[in-house]
Amino acid sequence: MEPLYQTIEEGLRKQYAKRLFKPFAKAIVEYGLVQPNDRIAVCISGGKDSTLMAKLFQELKRHNKFPFELVFLVMDPGYSRENRERIEENAKLLNIPITVFETDIFKNVFEIEKSPCYICARMRRGHLYAKARELGCNKIALGHHYDDVIETILMGMLYGGQIQTMLPKLKSTNFEGMELIRPMYLVREKDVIAWRDEYGLRFLQCACKFTEQGAYSDDGGKRKKVKELIRTLKREDPQIEQNIFKSVENVSLATVIAYKDKDGVRHRFDDD
Repeated sequence: MEPLYQTIEEGLRKQYAKRLFKPFAKAIVEYGLVQPNDRIAVCISGGKDSTLMAKLFQELKRHNKFPFELVFLVMDPGYSRENRERIEENAKLLNIPITVFETDIFKNVFEIEKSPCYICARMRRGHLYAKARELGCNKIALGHHYDDVIETILMGMLYGGQIQTMLPKLKSTNFEGMELIRPMYLVREKDVIAWRDEYGLRFLQCACKFTEQGAYSDDGGKRKKVKELIRTLKREDPQIEQNIFKSVENVSLATVIAYKDKDGVRHRFDDD
């Protein structure tokens, strides 16, 4: 009987090729996420999305036409022993050669009352950039997927009073020469869940002290509400998700009241 990781890799080449590998590869080509001689830190949080991203990157490297390098980077921000072991066991099970480094982020943000999840996310990204650069990488890859993108668009409009999206790539402002990429940008969450359940895999959720001690949500449950809103609208119009996604690709500056340019300068419709 072949090892589970070989079965999973075969699955990515066959039954999950259209649902997972194809949109993964399409995003990389369409948004120019991987270039020759890149050294990419594939950041694995222990969740389903980033772990699948690691397997997809392994598959891409086997068949890609130009050279690039991968480092499978796991940051331990203060996980419990059980959660740390779950990440390590999954990596071994899936044949992902992880590099683990430790920080005390959970300890530092636990006493923060206002927006601890936002601060935690910012600190995590900073540590990932720093470690990736130390390891000679020029990019970090995060596992945000299509559903994260459309939820972020709606959350910005409904709760933030702004139109913005989660970009497929962006240059770091604090780490010169470093770039963040999101190669799961076109992958649907339902397909990630189907993949996980197909092989009986178990991953972490958030695994921080806030969620372990109660159903804490830094956004007051807003993302959950937006998920439900999208599900409701989809029952009436199957194209609703695609339309939300495309809305930020089809912005007409001539028909908006005001907008900010890349330097943050505000322009109004009647400026000229």
